[in-house]
Formats: sequence, C-alpha cells, structure tokens
Amino acid sequence: MADYVGAIDQGTTSTRFIVFDRTGRVVSVAQKEHQQIYPNPGWVEHKPEEIWTRTQEVIAGAMKQHDLQPSDLAAIGITNQRETTVIWNRKTGKSVANALVWQDTRVADYVSEFAKSGGQDRFRAKTGLPLTTYFSGLKIRWVLENVGGVRELAESGDVLFGNIDSFLVWHLTGGPNGGIHNTDVTNASRTQLMNLETLSWDQEMLAAFGIPPAMLPKIRSSSEVYGEANESSIKDVAIAGVLGDQQAALVGQTCFEPGEAKNTYGTGCFLLMNTGTRKIDSKSGLLTTVAYKFGEQSAHYALEGSIAITGALVQWVRDNLGLIQKSSDIESLAKTVPDNGGVYFVPAFSGLYAPYWKDNARGVIAGLTRYANKGHLARAVLEATAFQTRDVLEAMEKDSGIKLDVLRTDGGMVDDDLLMQFQADILDRPVVRPVTKDATTALGAAYAAGLAVGYFKDLKDLRANWAVDHTWKPNLENDKREEMYKLWKRAVTRSFDWVS
Repeated sequence: MADYVGAIDQGTTSTRFIVFDRTGRVVSVAQKEHQQIYPNPGWVEHKPEEIWTRTQEVIAGAMKQHDLQPSDLAAIGITNQRETTVIWNRKTGKSVANALVWQDTRVADYVSEFAKSGGQDRFRAKTGLPLTTYFSGLKIRWVLENVGGVRELAESGDVLFGNIDSFLVWHLTGGPNGGIHNTDVTNASRTQLMNLETLSWDQEMLAAFGIPPAMLPKIRSSSEVYGEANESSIKDVAIAGVLGDQQAALVGQTCFEPGEAKNTYGTGCFLLMNTGTRKIDSKSGLLTTVAYKFGEQSAHYALEGSIAITGALVQWVRDNLGLIQKSSDIESLAKTVPDNGGVYFVPAFSGLYAPYWKDNARGVIAGLTRYANKGHLARAVLEATAFQTRDVLEAMEKDSGIKLDVLRTDGGMVDDDLLMQFQADILDRPVVRPVTKDATTALGAAYAAGLAVGYFKDLKDLRANWAVDHTWKPNLENDKREEMYKLWKRAVTRSFDWVS
C-alpha cells in the first residue's frame, strides 16, 4: 500500500498541497497566495483560473520537494473556502466571471427583497441558514442576472456552478474532457439550496432563487472515490474526500462525538459543534450545517458560529494602516501596553455574521481617548477575535444545552499566545492547541480520503493521532471579565444599521 495521503487546502488567501503520513504528520508542503480583488466597496473576488494554476503549482512543488511519485499517494482529499461561487463554461473550462468570495456583500438587495416575505429566517427550516449575503445561492442568482448570456447557457447545462471544491474536482479529473461535476454534502449545505433532511437540491429553493438545476453538481458523501486525477504529478491517484474547510477542521480535530467542538482562527473564525445525527435548529443566530458524511454512513450535523473578520483584521492593520510589517508583529505591538486602554474594535467590514446577522453593520472603533495609542489598537484587534468567539460560544451552549468544558483551537492565529490566553480569560475555560495546529483543515480532508480507500481503518485510527501541544487556563477576575464583555457588547450595538 502507498505510504502517504495528500490534501489540497484551497483557502481564501492561498492554496496548499500537503502530504501526510499515517500518523497525521506533515511530510511535504507547498503553498502559494492568490490575488484578492475589490472592485467596489463590499465586493470581494478571486480569479478561478489563477486558483487552478496555483493548485497545479503547489501539487507539483510538494511532490517534487520530497521526490514523491503518484504511486506514493493512497488518495487525495480536498478542502476549500466555502460559499465562494464559481460559474464556468463546460466546453472551455473558463469561468464566465470572477469568483464571488464568501465575504462579498453585493447581493444585499436580494436579501432584503426575499426577507420582505417571511423574514430573514424564511428558509431556515429547510436549509439551516438565514437570509444573508454569505451563501452561494444568491451569488449564483447575481451572476445569472448580471453577466450576459449566462442564464441561457445555465439552462442548457453548458455552464456549471460549483464552490471551489467542484471547480477543482472537475479540472483534476479531466475538465472539458470528461471532468466529474460533483460536490459533497458539507459544501452543498452552504449554498442555501440543499434540503438538510433529504441531502438533495431543494426544488422550491431553486425555483425561489431562479437557478436552473442543470448547472448544479451531483451531491455525494464527504468520503468516497469520486474519480482519478489526470494531472501528471498525481496521475491516476484517487480523489476520494471533499470537505468544506471548517467541517474539515472538525474532522481534523477528531470531534466525532456529539458535543465536541473546535474553533478555527483564520481569515474569519468558525466555531463548530458536532450534534451527531440529530439536526438542531438554532434559535440563537447560529447555522445548522452538515458536519460530514462518511460513505454510506448517516450524515452528522453541526451547529456553527461564523465570524467574518478575525485574521483579516490583522491583515487590514498591516496593509491598510501600515502599523505592522507582518501579521505576526501584532502580538509584540499589543504587548507594549498592559490592557486595551478602553478601546474596542468591532470589525464589521462586511456586516456581522453569527449570532447577529446584520448585513448593514459596519466596522467601528469605540472608546477612543487621547490616552489611546497604536498598542491599545493592536490589543483591541486581537481581543475582537476572542470577544466574537464568546458571542458565538454562548449562543451555541444555549442552542445545544451542552456546556463546553474545553475549546479545541486551530488555524493561523493560534501561535499568538496573547490572543489564546485572552481567549481562555474571556471564556473562563481552558483553551487547547493540538500538535497539528496549522494544517488541521488539510488533515481532515486527508482523513476523509484515507478512510475512503482503507488507508485509515476507522475513526479510532484517527483519534489516536490527536495530541495536545499547549493548554491555556483562565486567569482573569470575574468582575473584570464581565465588565470588558459588557463594553464589547455595547460597542457591537454601535455598528448596527450603519448602511441604510
């Protein structure tokens, strides 16, 4: 049997290809960034062809780095930025427009239009999702209505829709020459077009949004052999696992039991709790989503709290304000002051996601005095991530009736000790970082692919790989904790209804 399993990790800002061994250890990795395009305020786009090129480059780079042959890989999994919407021509493989990224807010008018009849939760019972700019369905509608000739091609099946996972699987398995057009249940659950009970495209949702069924991918499980790769670096290797990035992190953290949860700190922040085979309808502003489905087994569901801007706020401070030279400098700048100096930063750049769902909110910095300096601002930037996580965690415990004893974390920001300590302080519970902390999403996709081909035997195999790297314990007086959180909540309300 082959020694390794691979994973494509296609994220919001970059693409990686990572090769893992049977213990979940990284053997080889290559990574490349792609362009972020902002044509108008609130619009965020990517070039699909650039993402496909970067994917080919990182696969070749990681394979060459360790002198690997296709036969060394048992299978490949894919994990991807979710909700980002690609529509491309079946005959040429070229996209009809730039990809509309999950953060893009151009469909706000559609949200208002549909909410007039039935409110923001009009489709929540079927899809688990509120009406908001976040999901793929209304983004598809926007392309169909604003790019000439696309609707006619969509109705005939000559243009195809997919989140990034579908776009990559189609290209990897032949593209215009027989490429496989499918998605998995986790990505499908983020379109607002899939019925959570039946795990199939909902005809009433398609009719409501005006989306032709012919353009949609086939929905499959998260762990099965979809086809074989045509790319020379990985020729004939099975493509056998697909998971949206946050569900992949849940799998990578081996949260397979109901009540187990993880928080991923990346461009945004995403807290997911496994609720087992039971779908819990949120009453507290969370999303109900599919956690994973392994082969023929029943689907597992999750409650999710999605936060739009966390690591992206650090990037904004770096790129737009020039206060730091690299993202990791935010911690040392924040350490130049003992506290936030009364400053609170609500990063509602593209509205607020869970648990508020305010598309018309915008970012605010509150509590400024002449005492405040750039160190206080840096501290407020980091604390915003922790405060938003508490907002979501409290909603999750209310919906599920389960109190989290410990929070498992992963993602690019978990190397920041100041942030992780403050996270433990403001939650008043331990925060745990695993050994595999910045490749957890890719590891989850690798696990799904490995399970499909027998490289991993079962879930016990995967759990044996999980180990703790560091634990932060709360160390803040309760009165101080609650006073800070009260001021945070006050600052959040100041961001509401900024855009009329």
